[in-house]
Amino acid sequence: MTTTALAGRRAVVTGAGRGIGAAVARALADAGAAVVLAARTESSIERIAATLRGAGADAVAVPCDVTVEDDVRRLGNEARRRGPVDILVLSAGDAASAPLPKITLGEWNRLMAVNATGTFLCVREFAPAMAERRFGRIVAIASVAGLHGAKYIAHYAAAKHAVVGFTRSIALEYDGKGVTVNALCPGYVETEMTARTLDNVRARTGLGPEDALAAILATVGQSRLVTPAEVAAEVVRLCRPDAGAGTGNAIVLDGGTRPS
Repeated sequence: MTTTALAGRRAVVTGAGRGIGAAVARALADAGAAVVLAARTESSIERIAATLRGAGADAVAVPCDVTVEDDVRRLGNEARRRGPVDILVLSAGDAASAPLPKITLGEWNRLMAVNATGTFLCVREFAPAMAERRFGRIVAIASVAGLHGAKYIAHYAAAKHAVVGFTRSIALEYDGKGVTVNALCPGYVETEMTARTLDNVRARTGLGPEDALAAILATVGQSRLVTPAEVAAEVVRLCRPDAGAGTGNAIVLDGGTRPS
């Protein structure tokens, strides 16, 4: 539903080429924000940006690998060239699963880089200017795995724990400066990433699609998959100028009742 809650605000969304990030970009645009979509694959973000522009939104695509410092710096310059950035949504990330003996150092470093280091680089790029202008909304898409461990995802859970810890620390650092910093911690979301997880479960166990889905949902106590639109709606709520959610929160989204 189109609103004007974020009219006059400019948002940067990483990981905006698919899944949660794409849904967030659409929701922010529907709420009136100008949106800068960032991801590694230019064709995916340009396609979404073109659709948003066709609907009357101010939307541009800026290719960016959030693990590369120079890329993040260029993203910051491109975004600020169009105007001050009021909102930063950190949706770039990836997941993997493996028992401990099969987790390679390369895979450990990859998940740390895209989930944790990318969050650090982007927040460092945008937060100081928000504090100078006394307004900013930063939302990191973490995971319930950032609050609780689970079998076979030690590297992913460690990376998302880092995101939650970083978010809480920056929230304290910027408290009182007009900038709120919060983490959303969804359970399993209906995305390509979850589809890959289901394929892995089916390959390892021989379970059918419904049983495989039930098995992964049971690990986090979910009754159904969360939709990207549900996550996006919560992001918009946290980004409103009158948002009363405070700062430094890790908000769980598991398909149940949204926290008030």
